[in-house]
Amino acid sequence: MSERTPPGTGAADGAGPGPLSGVLVADFSRVLAGPYATMLLADLGAEVIKVESPGGDDTRSWTPPARDGVSTYYLGINRGKRSIVLDLGKPDDADAARELAHRADVLIENFKPGGLAKFGLDYGTVIAANPGIVYASISGFGTRAGRRVPGYDLMVQAISGLMSLTGDPDGEPFRAGISVFDVMAGNHAAIGILAALRHRDATGQGQHVGVNLLSSALSGLVNHSSAYAAGGVVPFRMGNAHPSVFPYEPFPTADRDLIVTAANDGQFRRLCEVLGVPEVPDDPRFARNQDRTANRDELRPLLVDRLAARGADEWFEALIEAGVPCAPINTIDGGFAMAERFELDPIVTVGDGGRAIPMAKHPISLSATPARYELPPPDLDEHGAEVRAWLAGPREDGRD
Repeated sequence: MSERTPPGTGAADGAGPGPLSGVLVADFSRVLAGPYATMLLADLGAEVIKVESPGGDDTRSWTPPARDGVSTYYLGINRGKRSIVLDLGKPDDADAARELAHRADVLIENFKPGGLAKFGLDYGTVIAANPGIVYASISGFGTRAGRRVPGYDLMVQAISGLMSLTGDPDGEPFRAGISVFDVMAGNHAAIGILAALRHRDATGQGQHVGVNLLSSALSGLVNHSSAYAAGGVVPFRMGNAHPSVFPYEPFPTADRDLIVTAANDGQFRRLCEVLGVPEVPDDPRFARNQDRTANRDELRPLLVDRLAARGADEWFEALIEAGVPCAPINTIDGGFAMAERFELDPIVTVGDGGRAIPMAKHPISLSATPARYELPPPDLDEHGAEVRAWLAGPREDGRD
């Protein structure tokens, strides 16, 4: 454990240290992208101190839904952390915040670009006092011409072009059902932090990790981004259809829709065998993926006619047995149930007694240093007194 981490942190009794054990993260972020990134780091063993304003993280009040009066939005992205309230407008609290930054291995923030400078918490000031720190900033649109524009996921879904790709071809654009680019930027921030820590291990030097939602979005649009950047093509929404693969969309069955994704020639041939039309792949119109994509209007009715004979669950079993990718369209409870069926153990319980909270587990499996779930999402300023006392004490590493 790092000598700079506060007392009471580290692996719980009987638990092995995580791969990030001894890494102290000063979390000055709020809402989604930053807190999601720091929760992932906490699961991997980092000691995360969540710095909140007197009003607390915005998501604490984002209800419904709630569990025991606490926003489930907040609960879902803040386990494994300690909370301290610091009013940066007050000299003593600003001093404590700077002391935390000087002791930290990682600082993550999503203030407006330049917003922390007046408190002496900007990158230049912090790294001058703590040369090994990894300082991560998350913004909406970067630190140059886009710095004045606030960053919200829905804005980025609109600006990036994602909404133009989502919805029926003749309908209005739609947002994704989650804040997809906040989550993506949080993942990118975590990756950047880990890369910078690896560099620090090799050189002793910290650095500035910059992530912005729009760049994360354009990277995350993958094939659509490439269609424009490499091919000069501007994609538009096609409902649930795929521009380059067929069949790769929902199809009606006897009871409800089933996703069928026969994305290569072998899968398509097996699909047709299970459907009882083994001759279809020999038709030149449907022999190769590019043929099926070009002639989807002729092929789709043939598949719909055959799929109408059984329900979605029955087709799922038959097609998966034959090696044809497909999936029923579930609600969230069905998604968790399917994960249980696949023995993925999707829910973990964090905390104990009255603070035990069921949560979605960490998405990464590590054979030697698995994720840990020691602390439930903290109440506002729950650890303020102990963290303040630690910050007021001497630095055990001997640094000024």
